[in-house]
Amino acid sequence: MHKLLLISAATLIVSSNAFAADMGVAFEWGPTKKCFDSKSPPIKLSNVPQGTAKLLIKMIDQNASSFDHGGGSVAFKGQAQLPYGAFKYKGPCPPSGTHFYKITVKAVDASGKTLSSGSATQPFSKK
Repeated sequence: MHKLLLISAATLIVSSNAFAADMGVAFEWGPTKKCFDSKSPPIKLSNVPQGTAKLLIKMIDQNASSFDHGGGSVAFKGQAQLPYGAFKYKGPCPPSGTHFYKITVKAVDASGKTLSSGSATQPFSKK
């Protein structure tokens, strides 16, 4: 009976973690005014899981996914926003018209295990 209770409890814990809410990510270009600005835009975060030690950030141009914009990593200390310039990367610069850029943020623990992730997409026009 005791083993059955332990197995049931372990299953419940695993199940509840599997359905944890995704991390919320939102951004606006803010101070990003020119092509290839090397400073990241301000990023708002919500539902960052407990145990997060670092945030890994990556940006892709959804209209030109082969161009590597890179990203960065930021130590997580409970902040709800990453300020403009929190990390360096290759900023947006569509060759013409408007492109859509997706920023993905992964929350990882001290061992590097991904705890959650979230993303947001915004348009950017060459300026």
